[in-house]
Amino acid sequence: MEEVQEVIARGRAFLRANWAQFTHVDTDQERGVTAPQLQKALPPDAQTVTLPDPETLALGSMPVSEAIRNRKSRRKYSAEYLSREELSFLLWATQGVRRRSPINTLRTVPSGGARHALETYLYLARVAGIEEGLYRYLPLDHALLVLPRSEGQAARIDEALFEQSWDAAAVFVWAAVPYRMEWRYSWVSHKIIALDAGHVCQNLYLACEAIGCGTCAIGAYDQEKMDALLGLDGTEEFAVYAAPVGRQIDHAAAP
Repeated sequence: MEEVQEVIARGRAFLRANWAQFTHVDTDQERGVTAPQLQKALPPDAQTVTLPDPETLALGSMPVSEAIRNRKSRRKYSAEYLSREELSFLLWATQGVRRRSPINTLRTVPSGGARHALETYLYLARVAGIEEGLYRYLPLDHALLVLPRSEGQAARIDEALFEQSWDAAAVFVWAAVPYRMEWRYSWVSHKIIALDAGHVCQNLYLACEAIGCGTCAIGAYDQEKMDALLGLDGTEEFAVYAAPVGRQIDHAAAP
């Protein structure tokens, strides 16, 4: 086994800026290689769920200063359902597309080179009008792709999260598609992807506060079990971050 100090040294090197060396790298973008897809392709038999247009939603009017002041990790949620409108708002706040070109998208969160190497997966347990199960968010369409169903998925995602789903109404899982960033930034990409995940999750925190919901960022999970549950190969795409979401206890509807 490697010495702990060697592993720590590699981790510290990962965190440093290495842009001076990057100027000598011949990237796939510079070689004229076709840019990777902006979102994963849909299977031929795709079933999708349309979400309410975020431009029409009257949600999230809380002042940003109040959302920042109230923001904290919340691990207890009410049994109340989220509405489709609330789910639509949270997805728009974390990965919503404002403008697109053939090779990139401008979204509601920043990303190095506007490459947006993250895909959003969800386990929806309590969202009004949407069947319980696994989904993938389609940011270019603002819709959900229905993923294959199997017995025990709720228990499997809780197990993959080391029992940290906390009976949430929804669980967000972000997976990285590294080549989407590597195409432009080669070996510098991986720090950028990690930074991007932080931007996305912080937007989720603030958006949740704005609608009386809560979330808690989770970096401790079982990589193999989570990738297997989501159908990811673990190399070209793999989970990097997660966050359960539910109604705050003190914002639950009165009985």
